[in-house]
Amino acid sequence: MQNSLQPAELDAAIDEVHRAGIPGVFAEVRDGDQVWRGASGVADVSTGDPVTPDMRHRVGSVTKTFTAAAVLQQVERGQIRLDAPIGHYLPRLVPGARGDSITVRMLLNHTSGLAEYLPSAYPSFKTFPSLSGVSPASLDDNRFRTFRPTELIDMGVAAPAVGTPGSTPGVYSNTNYLLLGELLEQVTGTTAEQYITRNIIERAGLRHTEFPAEPDIEGPHARMYEALYGLIDPPRDYSTYDMSWVGLGAALVSTVADLNRFYGMLLAGGIVDQSSLAQMQCTVPVRALDGTRVNYGLGLHKVSIPGRGTCWGHDGTVWGASTMSLTSADGQRQMSVAMNLVRWNTLDSSGKPQHHPIDDALTTLYRRAMRAGGNGNSGCR
Repeated sequence: MQNSLQPAELDAAIDEVHRAGIPGVFAEVRDGDQVWRGASGVADVSTGDPVTPDMRHRVGSVTKTFTAAAVLQQVERGQIRLDAPIGHYLPRLVPGARGDSITVRMLLNHTSGLAEYLPSAYPSFKTFPSLSGVSPASLDDNRFRTFRPTELIDMGVAAPAVGTPGSTPGVYSNTNYLLLGELLEQVTGTTAEQYITRNIIERAGLRHTEFPAEPDIEGPHARMYEALYGLIDPPRDYSTYDMSWVGLGAALVSTVADLNRFYGMLLAGGIVDQSSLAQMQCTVPVRALDGTRVNYGLGLHKVSIPGRGTCWGHDGTVWGASTMSLTSADGQRQMSVAMNLVRWNTLDSSGKPQHHPIDDALTTLYRRAMRAGGNGNSGCR
């Protein structure tokens, strides 16, 4: 049987990402029963140890799909109403008129108008999302700091609103997903991490996915290098880090194989029912933290690969680690890609990230990964 994955092309594409400047990149691509796993580069720039496709990785905001699916499970059970005000559930955390006007749905799709807490939690990022004046000092200051979710939520709620509740484009904010974690805890009687572990991770049979209990990652993993737009040169390893700074928004550790399994099951109706999945796939325009516009549903991105079609998934970035996971609308084609260097683009005189060859190499890898069959036609619909 012909291999529709064209492994030689995928090998060449992942090698090019490494040659363009990523120390280590690894991926899994699936087309039905066919599977390609590849890796290129090093897990540790000091030792030269190679990166491998089975390594565990901090997957960043891919975590949001897990959190959103958990919320939708509770919607199905009648414990949460999508269009109920968050003030009904968490009046102390979002008090007054704002708690009455922000709904659960608005938290899920980032149209709440609640600000990102990062500039308050990381003082050297006080000008964020503007990159002018940002410094890396807080990354080291907070490496072993443990934040309480409510502490971070209070920072986001206290900050000036970034939009009117329900208005579009929405503005991406981790504050939204920490609130969803508190909501899950209230309605389930257990921590959100425990609920997601039992009802999402274990239900999907994900053997290498977990919320980390310590700053270190258990099991084989790469060093994770943060460049912070050239402000950290050479890039510094942040693979050891207390992930309470992102919690239910971006703290998960997983593997590329587990992510493909999770999204495959989710889009097939194996995690939430079809009516919940339809809600997750209702998108609105949202301004991401880097200023770009994305089509965002309830914990899902709608992504168009030029010439390839529309796919669903999420990307994720934390200090030193980046992940992209996409699944075609019909579930046939999947890719998950992990890298151990982030924010490689240096800034121009106006503070804007400059284009880098890594950007082009990644575009090529994603397009090759998501096409179907040997004829190059789309596997997405």
